Amino acid sequence: MKIRKAVITAAAPNQRTLPLQTLIDRDGQEKTVLRILLEEVRAAEVDEICVVVASGVEEAYARAAGDRNVRFIEQSTPLGYAHALFCARAFVGEDPFLHLVGDHLYVGDNGRSSTRRLVQVAQDEDCSVSAVQATRESSLPLYGAIGGQRISGKQDLFRVERVIEKPTPTEAEQHLMISGLRSGHYLCFFGMHVLTPHVLQILNRKLAAQSSGVTLSNTLAELAGQEQYLALEQTSRRYDIGVKYGLFRAQLALALHGKDRDAILTQLLDIVALRDTEPPGKMGRGA
Repeated sequence: MKIRKAVITAAAPNQRTLPLQTLIDRDGQEKTVLRILLEEVRAAEVDEICVVVASGVEEAYARAAGDRNVRFIEQSTPLGYAHALFCARAFVGEDPFLHLVGDHLYVGDNGRSSTRRLVQVAQDEDCSVSAVQATRESSLPLYGAIGGQRISGKQDLFRVERVIEKPTPTEAEQHLMISGLRSGHYLCFFGMHVLTPHVLQILNRKLAAQSSGVTLSNTLAELAGQEQYLALEQTSRRYDIGVKYGLFRAQLALALHGKDRDAILTQLLDIVALRDTEPPGKMGRGA
């Protein structure tokens, strides 16, 4: 299968302003988070892109995108993440599609694209593939997680057998242990998937049956029981910009993987040295 379309979701009440924030990208250029995400998508040679947004913000998003070829779809009622993805069903049609969330940024080593590798694997394997990352047990409340078996001869590829949304440590230990991972680590979603249109069919049925409680994780859990569904372990890093210091951590990661790395490191060392030499009792006093 060929991946030509992408859906970015950015409609959640606590998420809708995040893609409009401005950062300095690895090339030293000032860009919105949304523009950085669009460039991430296009690095995988995916050119048809839609962004699912809340009502009344399309104009701001269009400015932030700086790209007239992006389509915007409104989620008129805030019915959750899974429903926001479902809002793109007319855009997706019968095609497989790349999906990213609007509150994550992705930083790879040596400028490598996380999306390019994911899209290539999905096209080669002809099935849905979710990007995952080994994540500490303490972060389980933030992510959906998968359980499954490593595919023979492919160190970073797993056949998904189970998906649990924000599992407890006990649930993870009982159902999501994967051989070869460090103790206390589990494969959690990276915020990036390639999905077949079958996922939207499952969502359609679930949303028609219940107005709340439908998640992408429980939809993917059902998908795993119906067709081949794989997970690709990423070595790049994901940065959730919606958590405390999230934007700061993402900006720092971009800077340390970009053209201004040496200058940023020097400035960081200067800040640390200044703090360590500040006389006791002086720090934090106002004028």
